[in-house]
Amino acid sequence: MPMTPYEQQKNRGRRNAFDVAGTRAWIRRLTGDRRALVLGAVIVAVLLVIWLAVSRSSAPPQGGRFRGIGPTPVAVATVENGDVPVERAALGTVTPLATVTLRAQIAGRLVQVGFKEGQTVKAGDLLAQVDPRPYQFALDQAKGQLERDQALLRNAEIDLARYQTLAKQDSIAKQQLDTQAALVRQYKGVVQSDQANVDTAALNLDYTRIVAPIPGRVGLRQVDVGNLVSQGDANGVVMLTQTKPITVVFTLPEDDLPLVLPRLRSGATLPVVAIDRSGKTKLGEGVVSAVDSQIDQTSGTVRLKAQFANDDEALFPNQFVNVKVVVDVRKDVPVISAAAVQRGAPGTFVWVVGEDKTVTARPVTLGVTSGDRIAIEQGLQKGERIVIDGADRVKEGAAVLLPGETPPNFVPGQGNGAGGRGARREGGAPGGQNRGAPGSQPPLPATGAQGPNAAAPGAQTPTAQPAESGAPQQPGERRRRAAPPADGAAAPATPSTTAPAAPAPNAQR
Repeated sequence: MPMTPYEQQKNRGRRNAFDVAGTRAWIRRLTGDRRALVLGAVIVAVLLVIWLAVSRSSAPPQGGRFRGIGPTPVAVATVENGDVPVERAALGTVTPLATVTLRAQIAGRLVQVGFKEGQTVKAGDLLAQVDPRPYQFALDQAKGQLERDQALLRNAEIDLARYQTLAKQDSIAKQQLDTQAALVRQYKGVVQSDQANVDTAALNLDYTRIVAPIPGRVGLRQVDVGNLVSQGDANGVVMLTQTKPITVVFTLPEDDLPLVLPRLRSGATLPVVAIDRSGKTKLGEGVVSAVDSQIDQTSGTVRLKAQFANDDEALFPNQFVNVKVVVDVRKDVPVISAAAVQRGAPGTFVWVVGEDKTVTARPVTLGVTSGDRIAIEQGLQKGERIVIDGADRVKEGAAVLLPGETPPNFVPGQGNGAGGRGARREGGAPGGQNRGAPGSQPPLPATGAQGPNAAAPGAQTPTAQPAESGAPQQPGERRRRAAPPADGAAAPATPSTTAPAAPAPNAQR
């Protein structure tokens, strides 16, 4: 049913109240959103400024003063011919030429030790002494027995001579002569046995002195003075190791045998260098002395032995070392530094510097490598110049600047690159001055024109501030005068230096 005028008026009042409340809420929400937006914009701006500052300070220089202009500075080297050794690396073990465990050859009490642990001794030096008295007594007894039997032999020989004379005179029976001859031979056997006993006793007496059979270094003592020693001792008295000279046993792949064996058969020496496990310290230099008689089927390698003088005793028995052996030498070949070699889609190449100081990429065939030196099989000749530093900044046909040369158009003390700070200023010329460029708006005349900011009829004319002669111009004043006038509009009047103009009749209310 239709509403009465009173109800319609009441509803309109409610809607107006709702609209006012909603409008106020919307205004508050809009004001809060604007504040959040402004705050967010400020935070983003601050972060952007920080990021730009950090990126500019940490970014590497792009070519320095030669960026985008002039030749690129590079370092070059001249190709030279030389000899490059063909080396093979391996792992080796230091092995002494001889190792002797000194044990007592007779039983007895140890009465003396004649060495210090770790001492270097010579062959024949006394190392230990076993009690010699029992063996000296046995020697004396054997000598006495020998003397007795020798006397019996001499007596039997004299009787034999008598019997032979009587036998010639047919005074005795032949049987008696034969018996006497057999007795002489018997005594001779006894004397020989006694002599052997004397020699055995003398040898046992000599065994009481334990001497060094070879020169070398003695280890730690295994038996102290006062202990009984015998031939059955497993550890012996001490271990003696020969360290001068010394050998290193290492392995090479069987594929290297065709390089090694022909040179050894021809009498050539294969130099060997022993290096410590870190690969930094050289321990000694030697030569290959022997090759094993067969290849190890499990690893496909063959063992070689190299001998070292080891005068400084840098090589120690059972030490693991790195070995470099020179199996061949490439003679009189072009040699370059490894820093000059570049690798790309066409393969390995180098940048060659021509007579006009431009670079050209030239493919090369690499040979053997020795440290930082690489032999070139094909592609380069002696005397050519190649780039060894700065190759990542050049391209085909680019001009380069050699070390010691001065770049063109170089003036000391001034920026010699394009894009200086003064040139990057807006509308600026070199030197940082804001000079008028071609096509810029000229300054407008100051008098006799009406501009868009001219006072309308009935409006108050702005009062001009008196300016002293030679006073600096106010900021923004030139920018306001430089604005071009619209068509049909009058330019703003130039402020006068005289008294302020009188206000228009309708300027005040």
